[in-house]
Amino acid sequence: MEYKISNNFISASIKDFGAELCSLKRNGIDIEYMWQADEKHWGRHSPILFPIVGKLIDDEYIYEDKTYKMGQHGFARDNVFILFEEKNNYLCFKLKEDENTLEKYPFAFELYISYELFENSLKISYKVVNKDEKTMLFSIGAHPGFNWPLADERKEDSYFKFYDTFEIERLPLTKDGISSKKEKLSLYDGKLYLNEEIFKDDALILENLKNKTILFANDINDKFIRVEFEEFPYIGLWSEARGTPFICIEPWHGIADFKEHNKKFDEKKAIKSLEKNEIFETNYIISI
Repeated sequence: MEYKISNNFISASIKDFGAELCSLKRNGIDIEYMWQADEKHWGRHSPILFPIVGKLIDDEYIYEDKTYKMGQHGFARDNVFILFEEKNNYLCFKLKEDENTLEKYPFAFELYISYELFENSLKISYKVVNKDEKTMLFSIGAHPGFNWPLADERKEDSYFKFYDTFEIERLPLTKDGISSKKEKLSLYDGKLYLNEEIFKDDALILENLKNKTILFANDINDKFIRVEFEEFPYIGLWSEARGTPFICIEPWHGIADFKEHNKKFDEKKAIKSLEKNEIFETNYIISI
């Protein structure tokens, strides 16, 4: 089922399947900002990444001497959430453990995803609650996909604008995991102009940017997307390098396995932990 919220500036639609943002528009302007999940390229809009971000080595991890299998980005994106609260400009969805999740992830939890509109901005909030007796381990992240180009510009007219920096460092992603050896990319006036060649080696993974705001814009018109992710240590920037008309800006609390990782869940890079009934909350903002 799909739910809609709106204010005087923008409107958004969210599906209960995956609690996935599937539409974002400025009122009175017939331009869709969200990627529309064309299966020919990538069949998702904006999946929730939980309880892992990225890919595990061999799609498995070890917890308390037992090996568990889990696919890339976890299972939240493939589950139906319950609508927990609804207002004109606000929606909150809830997911909790069940028999299927416990086979992959041995923790009782509550996961709340909320969407709230402020003028031309959408605030997406995550709340994780440990309902287990033992310490809960997890990662969580966002994966919103946007149409690229947004309107009548060419793809090559688009850029990412970074602030307070003139150079970024990429953590290279390989088929065997992430490499610790960073690669530098130069910016022009804080801008990284986009083309498919940039993504030939998969996503750009950036760690601990000084300024946690990225602008996706172009040199032709006034259409833009701004993503603010102040509380997130990582950001992934991704599109497929084969003519795909979307681009993703992904704030992460967590990261895929590094090549040298031993598969132990409690030793995973950037893994988060919660004690019984402890709560983790975070949010990011999309403005159009």
